[in-house]
Amino acid sequence: MNRSIAIVGAPSSIGIRPYDSGEARQLDRAPGVLRQLGLVQRLGASDLGDVIPPAYRDYIRPPGRVRNEGEVVSYCRALSERVEAATRDGRFAVVLGGDCSIVLGCLLGARRSAQEQRLMQDRSVGLAYFDAHADFGTPEESRTGSAASMCLALAVGRGETPLARLAGNEPLVHSKDVVLIGRRDAAEPWYGHAALAASPIVDISGPVLRDRGATDVAAAALLALASPGSSADLRGFWIHLDADVINPTVMPAVDSPQPGGPTISEMVDLLTPFVRHPRALGLELTIYDPGLDPGRSCAASLVTLLENILLGAGSLNERTA
Repeated sequence: MNRSIAIVGAPSSIGIRPYDSGEARQLDRAPGVLRQLGLVQRLGASDLGDVIPPAYRDYIRPPGRVRNEGEVVSYCRALSERVEAATRDGRFAVVLGGDCSIVLGCLLGARRSAQEQRLMQDRSVGLAYFDAHADFGTPEESRTGSAASMCLALAVGRGETPLARLAGNEPLVHSKDVVLIGRRDAAEPWYGHAALAASPIVDISGPVLRDRGATDVAAAALLALASPGSSADLRGFWIHLDADVINPTVMPAVDSPQPGGPTISEMVDLLTPFVRHPRALGLELTIYDPGLDPGRSCAASLVTLLENILLGAGSLNERTA
């Protein structure tokens, strides 16, 4: 990558349900663990520090509402300011989460940055959403009340909640400007599958990704993201990377693992064209839980993944996996 990299920590667990024990999940520890493994130095990045979230409040789910709704709103606004700064002057932002709801703050900051860089058409940015789940239910449909389980729906303005209105009268991203890649939640329709099927979102499921291959999927998705319609003008886009999109045999330290999915080396092949694209604004990594990774093998794999997609550094041991 021929661009400077800026790292932001988003150590938030407020957008996800607690463990079954009732304790808050330990996703807030993820940025620190990844830094301890030398991620900042290995990327040669600038570290802009952490955006600290409010305290967890809704250990018991409010009926029909998002857990910690007000806290997630305020946190997304604070995070957006740091993301905007991270992407200034053409830098590529790497946001270390944290739960999936941080994508909302990242998109809000990316929109402002794209406006400054004149990379927006019709006030919109694109979104490449790599996730094992559709995350497209509404607060009423969600089984958990976690913003993390509905954040793609919130990003496109779906749902009666302030989280779907962070950009005012328009969504953070329009459905036609979203590519969803890798979901394997066919047996869980409560993730908003009916609404997803009726939307213009490009939905490339895990089985389709496996059959078509990383090269074909990346090329088709980038064409849809960066050059919409018949326009020759490119626009900026953001990348959401949920660690649960990776095969749980190599990435078990996530809250809702789904069988199957790509290995680390296959993710390198898939993600590299996105992060190296000149209109990519940044990437956020979510759902890695250090509390489920006592040996730090999953953290080490994620550091290797980021190093390889951003810098092309060396060869992966996982190539033989």
